[in-house]
Parts: sequence; structure tokens; C-alpha cells
Amino acid sequence: MTDPARIDVHQHLIPPDRRGAIAGRATAQGWPAPAWDERSAIAMMDRRSIATGMLSYAAPVAGPDDPGAARAAARGINEYTAELVKDRPDRFGHFAALPLPDVDGALAEAAYALDELRADGLVLLSNAHGRYLGDREFEPLWAELDARAAVVLVHPTAPPGAPLPDLPVPLVDFPYDTTRTALHMIVNGVRSRYRRMKVILPHAGGFLPYAAHRFAAAGRLRPGVTPEDVLADLRSFHFDTAFVAGPTTLPTLLAFAGAGRVLYGSDFPMLPEEWGTGFDTALDEHPYPGPEDRYAVNRGNAELLFPRLARG
Repeated sequence: MTDPARIDVHQHLIPPDRRGAIAGRATAQGWPAPAWDERSAIAMMDRRSIATGMLSYAAPVAGPDDPGAARAAARGINEYTAELVKDRPDRFGHFAALPLPDVDGALAEAAYALDELRADGLVLLSNAHGRYLGDREFEPLWAELDARAAVVLVHPTAPPGAPLPDLPVPLVDFPYDTTRTALHMIVNGVRSRYRRMKVILPHAGGFLPYAAHRFAAAGRLRPGVTPEDVLADLRSFHFDTAFVAGPTTLPTLLAFAGAGRVLYGSDFPMLPEEWGTGFDTALDEHPYPGPEDRYAVNRGNAELLFPRLARG
């Protein structure tokens, strides 16, 4: 893509005080330890035709038994990110971290981030220390985010239980956990009740597009719900292309979701740049039905979610 137009909805940052924790977490999960700073991020974006990167922090903010530490950590991450965006609003956006499963803390931080820090949206992990996003106790948060028509990025994390030996958690388990939490949201009615908020599923939604008609059978198991209802809810998500834009995945995703629900994602720096450029090439070379679809995936769909980035 020669025009530096892309809006990258799946780009991460690592605040300086969290570098050691992120490197240790990646190593423990069998993944390359990422490095990040503002200058290297912008250089990467320039090389890959990315105009703006929507930054998020893609890890638990604290342990499960210390809600006070989680609130403080989320606040620190969000204020650090907001300063980056304030200095370079053309190049960066902000998905604010929330301290789930602490619902009261998450509500307070969402209000502060959206109203005071002017965050572009929120990031939630696919499970909050083992509790998935269809959990009934999270209902007040969904109601608030829906009232605000907020944009929510659901980032995968490690599922409960032991990982498989010699298989890195981000490689194998992250798509599984994205799929699991998305279906949990649907069968518990989160998507059908809260249509105003926009929810982005990374990595093409895990296995959702490929197995959507299988998952639609969940509608046969619940009174008053049909398989068609489940499919409609599955298609109500947005999906990004991070680490998935291959010759079999892209046709499946576009056939399921349509070009209007697909967004560009790099997953930098969690996905090393040299790994990601091949997926960029696959996006550029894909035979879209029309040039408007290519532009929609790279930029146009993100402009609808983030109007401040819309070109005149």
C-alpha cells in the first residue's frame, strides 16, 4: 500500500515501568519478548503505510487478588497513553485499560478515560482472571459502555488451565479464548441487548468465521433463540486482520463478515514486524471485489468507528 493511509486498530504500547513484566510474561508463554518505544513505533508505521495506530495495553494490569493495585495500574497506563496521544493525535489513538473483574473500578476508570483523557475506546481482556465477558456481574459495565456507544477491543489472553507443552500460548490459545468469550457474550445476550457499542475481535475473531454455522447451533439449545439469531449476533462484531491475513483466512472472514466489518491490525510489537509484513502483503494482494473494499479494510471502516480520524 503506497498511500500511508492505514488505521491500525490493533497496536500495543509498553510503558517504561512495565517493560520487565511484559518481557517476563512473553518469555513464560513461549513468545519473543517485545520491545517498544514511541520512536520505533512511528518508524514501523512509516514503513508499513500506517497513518495512525490505536494503542492498547495487552496484559492483565495486576494480579487477581489486589483490586487496589489493578485500579492504580490501569490509571497509570491510561494517563501515560493519553500523553502520547496528546502529543501526536495524528499518529496515535487510545484504547484505555480497565481493572476487571472489579466492576466498580472498571466503571470509574471508563468514565475517567473517556471523559477526562478523551480515550478513543476501551480494551478488555478475553477473560478477567478466569471470568469471561458474558458474566452476569459485568452487566453494569456493558450497560454503561452501550449508553456511550463506546468502541471496545476484546484482546485475547491465556485461558484458565495449563498450556500445552511446546506450544506458545499466544499462538494456539489466544484464538481459542477470543472465540470462547465472544460466544459467551452471545449466549448470555450481551450482543443482542447492547447494540450501540462496537466490539472488535482481534485475529479475525479466532475461530468464529470458520465455525460460525456450527456455533449457531447454540440457538437450538436456548428457548426463544434461533440459529439465525446467533449468526446475526456473530456478525455484529467487527474483526481485525492482525496475524491472520492469509490466502484461506481472508476469504473466509470476508465471506462471513463482509468487507464493512473488517479492520486492519498489525499487533506490533507483540507480533514482530518481520513476521507481520507478509500479512500486509497478503492484504494488499487480495482480490477484493472493488477498490472501495480494500480502502474500507485499511482505513474506511476505522474512520466510521473513530470519526476524529476521518479525512475530509
